[in-house]
Amino acid sequence: MKAVEIKKGIYWVGVKDWNLREFHGYTTSRGSTYNAYLIVDDKVTLIDGVKEPFTDLMMQRVASVVDPEKIDVVVCNHVEMDHSGALPAVMAKAKNATLYCPPAGERGLGAHYDTAGWKIQTVKTNDTLNIGKHTLTFVQMPMVHWPDSMMTYVADEKLLFPNDGFGQHYASDELFDDGNLDVILDEAKKYYGNIVWPYGAQVQKVLEIAATLDIDMIAPSHGVIWRKHIPEIVEKYKLWSSYGNVADKAVVVYDSMWGSTEKMAREVAAAWQEKGLRVTMVSLKHSNVSDAINAIVEAKYVALGSPTLNTGILPTMGAFLTYLRGLAPKNKTGFCFGSYGWKKDCQQEMQDVLAKLGWHLPQPIATLNWRPTVEGLKAVRDAASAVVE
Repeated sequence: MKAVEIKKGIYWVGVKDWNLREFHGYTTSRGSTYNAYLIVDDKVTLIDGVKEPFTDLMMQRVASVVDPEKIDVVVCNHVEMDHSGALPAVMAKAKNATLYCPPAGERGLGAHYDTAGWKIQTVKTNDTLNIGKHTLTFVQMPMVHWPDSMMTYVADEKLLFPNDGFGQHYASDELFDDGNLDVILDEAKKYYGNIVWPYGAQVQKVLEIAATLDIDMIAPSHGVIWRKHIPEIVEKYKLWSSYGNVADKAVVVYDSMWGSTEKMAREVAAAWQEKGLRVTMVSLKHSNVSDAINAIVEAKYVALGSPTLNTGILPTMGAFLTYLRGLAPKNKTGFCFGSYGWKKDCQQEMQDVLAKLGWHLPQPIATLNWRPTVEGLKAVRDAASAVVE
């Protein structure tokens, strides 16, 4: 395993996890990467680490450049174990190394590992560390997306290490963002929506700080390294963190037992398409909740549909609502619908969740008894049209 030089004397020493398909409930159909970086200077510096099972592969890449025992500085931008899992092995090997992290990082590392004997130096925003030709500047970014999160900036190289910021769960044969931009941005949106979305206010503060920095490369902890399309990903983060919407995007998320609610879902989609919206339909029977979130991130209009099961909504929709509530998206226009047999209006459960999220709900829920009639489906279509109007 060889290191890859990304700037003179600065190397990618991470690992590509081609087989990852799930990340705490989030589908990762394109795998992921655990990016770590090595700066060879007067003080040999390792920025972040990898997931524990891949420690040996990372160490091989480091060893292709320098003996791991010669690492002087370890920067832990984030304690989560997909980044810190290799650090116990690193600290055991590099016995003279000092680990730099925020105070919350020190507490987090102590909660996850036996850090007795580790030399740990806590840092705060605007603290600097000279490692020779380069000086590192640390910027805390708490709750993007853990309390300990931090980014590290190398001013003379115009290089930002933002850890989970600007990342994607994406394993690619390319290390940089030079190709497949649509795919990369979609994976970045899915990552943001499923992991970072609840922390828009905190992301906005980080973007304000980043705007003051001269940057020509962003090297996140997951996915490709940004060097060609930095303006595009920064603009996307501005949109997503402000809970902005693309005005003509809409999503219909639903599940169905015997097809009645699915027919209603198609009427909603057709009505919105007639209003000039670009509509994505997501069946929870066939798609993971994280894929539904990816579709919703930029959508102005979101419809949720479920039939009644006994006296409640389907478990798939219940799970989706639990997931959605945790991510707490704002500034959407919602509409709820579904079919029922002997128990009416359980769809109000969906409406109540959206109301608590503060969504605009211009129409009451639309329900149909048993099998939809032509007249009933027309009423659903009219109600969906009225949402846009």
